[in-house]
This record gives sequence, C-alpha cells and structure tokens, in this order.
Amino acid sequence: MKRRSFGRRLWSLFTTLIVTFGVLWAAAFLILAPEMPDTASLWQVKKSPGVTVLADDGSVVAQRGAFNSTMVGIAEMPPHLPRAIIATEDRRFYGHFGMDVVGFLRAMVANVRAGGVVQGGSTITQQLAKNLFLTPERTVLRKARELMLALWLEARLSKDDILTLYMNRVYLGAGAYGVESASQRYFGKSARRVNLQEAALLAGLLKAPSRYAPTNNIKRSRDRAAQVLANMVAAGYLTDAQAAAAKKRLARLARHSRTKGVRYFADWVQERLPALIGNRDDDLIVLTTLSPKAQKTAESALAATLKRYGKSRKVAQGALVAVAPDGAVRAMVGGRSYAQSQFNRAVQAHRQPGSAFKPFVYLAALEAGLDPDDKVKDSPVSVEGWKPRNFKNKYAGNVTLTRALAQSINTVAVKVSERVGRDRVIATAQRLGITSPIASHPALALGTSEVTLLELTAAYAPFANGGYAVVPHGILEIRTRAGRVLYRRGGSSLGRVIESHNLRHMNAMLSEALVSGTGRAARLGDRAAAGKTGTSQKYRDGWFVGYTADLVTGVWLGNDDDTPTKRVTGGQLPASLWKSFMRAASTERPPRDLPAGGAVASVTPNSQEPPGQDDGADLKRFIDGLAGILSEISKGTAGPAGTPSAPPGRDGVLDTENSD
Repeated sequence: MKRRSFGRRLWSLFTTLIVTFGVLWAAAFLILAPEMPDTASLWQVKKSPGVTVLADDGSVVAQRGAFNSTMVGIAEMPPHLPRAIIATEDRRFYGHFGMDVVGFLRAMVANVRAGGVVQGGSTITQQLAKNLFLTPERTVLRKARELMLALWLEARLSKDDILTLYMNRVYLGAGAYGVESASQRYFGKSARRVNLQEAALLAGLLKAPSRYAPTNNIKRSRDRAAQVLANMVAAGYLTDAQAAAAKKRLARLARHSRTKGVRYFADWVQERLPALIGNRDDDLIVLTTLSPKAQKTAESALAATLKRYGKSRKVAQGALVAVAPDGAVRAMVGGRSYAQSQFNRAVQAHRQPGSAFKPFVYLAALEAGLDPDDKVKDSPVSVEGWKPRNFKNKYAGNVTLTRALAQSINTVAVKVSERVGRDRVIATAQRLGITSPIASHPALALGTSEVTLLELTAAYAPFANGGYAVVPHGILEIRTRAGRVLYRRGGSSLGRVIESHNLRHMNAMLSEALVSGTGRAARLGDRAAAGKTGTSQKYRDGWFVGYTADLVTGVWLGNDDDTPTKRVTGGQLPASLWKSFMRAASTERPPRDLPAGGAVASVTPNSQEPPGQDDGADLKRFIDGLAGILSEISKGTAGPAGTPSAPPGRDGVLDTENSD
C-alpha cells in the first residue's frame, strides 16, 4: 500500500513538472516569438579584434581582446573532438528535442540529495541559446527564455548545425571563443588537427574555462582532460585501452611567455597599433622586438632589488627598459606588480633625471669646441641669483671636463651649460631623442626638466651605435591571422647626430664614470661599458642609464607619490640593479669595444616607417620630425592616485645638489 502511494506521489510530481514546463513554454512562446532572430544571423560573428603579441622568438607574449575564428564544420574536425564534447556536456544530444527531460530529472534528484547544485541539466542546445541570445543572470524568466529559444533552434536547425554553432561560439578561456581559436591559442594549430588528448583538454574547459585553462594551471587542466576521456569510455566512444594510451600522451602547449611584467610591454605595443595600421576588425598577430630572456632577467632583477631594499630604503617602485642600439625594445618592466598597478613607469611617468641629463650638456660643449681635457674651476657659482651646490658642499678646484662628468660635479655642469648656451644644450638633447619639454632655466644642466625612462634611454643609444639617432620601437611586423602583412618595419636609423670625434670623446668620458666616478657600482669588468648616474633633489628619483656595444639600459627607482627615498642615489641601488641585469642579459654575446666613431650596431637607413617618420636624409628634417614621433611614445597619461607627472611645488631650482 505504501509502495502504491509513493508511486502515485512520484507520478503526480512528474506530471506536475511536465504541465508546469508546458505552461512556461507556452508563455515564453507568446512573449518571445515576435523577437526571434533570422537564422542567417546566427553564423555572423561581431566582435572587437583580438591581438596576439609575439616575442622575437615567436613565443606568445600576450593575447588581448576576444578571439573568434572562421567556422570549422563538424565534418572538418577529427571525430574525437565533437565526441569528447558530447560525452562530457550532453550525452543524449542526438536523442532529445532541445531539453533532456531524463537528464533534467536526474540532475534535480542529485542536487536534492546533495543539498546543492552538483549536476547541471542544460543541454548543448540550451547552452547555445544562452550564449547567443541571453545574459548570465539566473532567474526563472531567463530560464524560460532559454528553453523557448532552445526549442526554436531545434525546429530551425539540424543537430549538426547546432553542434557546429556551439563548438564555434563557446568560450574556452584565455580570450578564445570557439574550438578553432582555442586550439590555436593553446596548441598553436588548427582544431582540424587536434589529437585525442588535446580534444579532451578542450572539452574539459567547458565546465569552467578560466579555472581549467592550461595557461593558468596545466595540471588541473590535464586532470580534467582525464575525466573527459573517462566520459568518452562511458559513452562508448573509446575503449579503456584507448583512453589509457591517450592519458600517456600529454597535450603539449604552444610556447608562451611565463613572465607577468611583460604585460606592461604588451599594453605599450597595443597602443601603437592604430598609428601604424589604423583601426581594423581583423584578429591581429604582432611580432615584436622583445627578448623573453632579457624580459625575464629584467623582471627578476627589479623584483629582487625591491624585495631586499625597498622597505629599508623607502623605495616602493621601479622601472627598467633595455633597447638594442638600433632602438628595438628588448625588455620593459613598468613597475613591481602589473596586477596591483597598470601604470607603466617606463613610458608614462615623467620624472626629473638629475645628473643623467648631463651627457647632453657635455656633448654640446664638445660640439662648441671644448676638449675633454679642458679645465673648469669647481667652485661656488651664482646664476641669476641661484646657487647650485655640490654634494656635501665640497669643491675640487680646477678639474677636466672628463673628471667633472665622471664625478657628476654640479657647479662645473652649470658653468659649462652657461658657457655654451642653454639653447644649444636643449637642441643637443632634442637631437638625440628627448622630446619632453625642456625649460631654459639655470638648473637645466642638472636635469630638472622631467622625462620618461624610455625616451632618456633611447637618447643614449647614439653613444652605443656609432652616433645615429633612433626611435624606440617594439613592433617588427603586423599581420592578420590569415597571414596578410599589414605593416613591416624597415630600417632604424634617422641619421647621424654625433660626429665621430665627439662620439669617441663622449664614450671615453662616460666610461670613466664607471671607472672612477659615481657609477663605479655598475662596472661590468668583462666588457666595455659606459653610463651616467642621476639623482633628483631630496632623493626622490634614482637613475642609472648605461650601455655596452650591444645593449642600452635605463633604470629608475622611486615612489609614485613623489616622497623622498632614504638617500637612494643613482650610484647605489640603480647602478647595482643595472649591473645585475646587464651581466645576465649580455652572456650570449662576446665583449666588444664601444664605438670610436663608426657604427658598430646594426643601424640601417629607415625605409618603411609609418607616415610622419623621417628617413634620416636631412638632419633638420630629422630634428623637426623626431619631436612629433616620440611625443606619442614619451607622453604620459594620468597615473595612479598620488602619482603626479609634475609634483606641485617642486621647481627643481632652489635646492639641487650633486648626490650621485
């Protein structure tokens, strides 16, 4: 009797559910039928273009945007790919009418027993309806709409069409929509060529794309793929032996960058795209100049410095950028943590370079006829009522220009600047690549006009490459996913900006800074190097910019809110950080001498620059054009709260002393 009563209750519950769903479907039909789309529109994909950024070795640096690919039909795929998805997501797909009543009831019972949601009852058709037409909200009305749309899809499309649409539209993590895009993203090949283990990995992503994405956790992704193989055995698509063999062949991922700070570089590259190719709807592949080894080394060196000394020396932030002598950016780190702050201190922060600006003063002096061995008296000086001081107020009397630059003597730099003329100094700095505004006041020589780390580093490149100005760049080629080349960079040189004899003198003078001057902590020992320290007033900024014949690197340490560090000078932590990076980054090339007047780096005439860039044939054209080119590269944007590009009340004039 009890059994009969229970059976009646169960049947009553079942019929109630059927009637309820029938009413819901009827209501949904009356409400939604007029809004049904044309089936032809289902095959059209509207999206913002995806951008894949590659390092110089072809490895994936970053992927931005949403990636959809051309439709791949079921018949074009290996059979195990759709079977893996059916076995995992909707085993009765070919037997139901858009809603799997049996599967729904089974999931409901399981969830009641578990006291929570442990099984889902949505079919592939329902998931497609949700992905195509609905929002992720969980309401009764949204579920009713989903069921109605699923029935409509089943009435209008074949099962293979529904499965094709689902597999080409579903999100599979890492910005990839559809199996083709995901296969290219994870395996570097078409979905038409995936093996069984790879197919299982893709199918496993459907449950939770971000959680199971192999780019986030490869072990978790492979464990999930093993479950998919088990599902295929249960569905009758595989034997136990076939599944066991597949588990032994781990899905091999395409090469991707394992560094996190590289996202600063990726942002910078992406911002450059419209100027080169305009606005496009195509998915793009961008080949860049970035060296994965140099990038990893830069991130590690900066992180180690800030971890060890940041708290004790009151340094919260830093940046490092390394460029080849032709201006190609090889590494870029814009801060200690991209996750915490996307503000790129290598290209967006404008800071006072301090004495790192002085090489432009002394180059102007050489061009005005002075000699490195000429002597200037290191003594107190007053210019327009301003009295610059040396570090600890010490003065050395008559010193050569070489010694004055190496030891970063402020009074001599100011006297030299006034002697040759501020306008000449400004013109020299601009000719080499400084495009940020330079104020013509007495403190000009001490680097009180703010610059970015990238523009300052690139302005040192002529010292390393034989005297040729360059534009710092990160993009070598831009092409569509179909292979059409939209942009390819030509030569790099914008013309000679330093005469041979002056270049020889400047390299000797800047080398001396590492031998006997303020940059001794940066001395490499095994190879010729040169550079200059910089410290802004009150120890707010610490700089070191230096170079070998193969690499030019700039380092900045400081705080976003412009508070002083604990007496950090350019010759201390920045110089040590520079040395640490350069020693590790230079191991692949044999030591070479610095140029003595001839071009030693691969600097060739520029033949395929974007509109507005100069070909280097005429120096005046170069000077006029470079400002316009680099203004986009070096201009800052609003930084994080408390990160002013020009701190209020800081004039950089009244209290500037040599502290390098």
